[in-house]
Amino acid sequence: MEHLQTQGISLPRLGLGTFRMQGDICRAAVESALGLGYRHVDTAEMYGNEDAVGAAIATSGIPRKELHITTKVWHENLAPDAIRRAFDGSLNRLRLDHVDLYLVHWPSRNMNLPAIFETLLKLKQEGRTRAIGVANFNLALLKAAVEQIKAPIACNQVEYHVLLDQTKVAKYLAAKSIPLVAYAPLAQGRAASDETLISIGRKHGASAAQVALKWLLDQDSVAAIPKTSRAESQRANLDALKLKLDDEDRKAIAALPEDKRLVNPGFALGWD
Repeated sequence: MEHLQTQGISLPRLGLGTFRMQGDICRAAVESALGLGYRHVDTAEMYGNEDAVGAAIATSGIPRKELHITTKVWHENLAPDAIRRAFDGSLNRLRLDHVDLYLVHWPSRNMNLPAIFETLLKLKQEGRTRAIGVANFNLALLKAAVEQIKAPIACNQVEYHVLLDQTKVAKYLAAKSIPLVAYAPLAQGRAASDETLISIGRKHGASAAQVALKWLLDQDSVAAIPKTSRAESQRANLDALKLKLDDEDRKAIAALPEDKRLVNPGFALGWD
């Protein structure tokens, strides 16, 4: 598995997303993924599944140092004391003494960015999270965090797939050597039924979803966290890493419409 190096951590480029998976289904999905060789699991306090993720990790037998675990603080808990309470709760549910990456999950209209990052940095200095980062930050917010506050951002996690143009954010992150972690990398299932991707996949003996995933992972400094509870799909996502797209494939993908935003992170602040 290829890794991205960022702010002192090694981030596996393919991980398991767990949004909307809970209870026994989530636990079984994480156990399956870990058994197949995944070492990057993404969760959040808002998902309501950290306990299930923690249970799967605890029974996996995999040494902690081999795992990368990301969780996130919800936008309602961005005051310094609230961040600490949320973080403590996340660690307890995950049954861990530290996480590898702790993210601001969503921007909030009234958030105090300097205070937020001061608190996150203290958690990092205490060894409770190995790195900090953000999710759903637009260009203006990224610039504020990186250039004004000088926060050591390890990633920005955003919706990104073949049907959504993220050029502005991706170019900025690349220029700052900050990875982009793509959620909904298969466009919430829409990639699987796209005729262009199906055609490309047929040429390579692959699925449309594998084509869409490999297109992302062929980009420098991009990781992806597709969500699936099915072992067959988890294995197929791993197999996508073996796919080799050519210039003709990339040209066809570039011609796809790129305006299919499925998640609106700008409910508080607007999106560039």
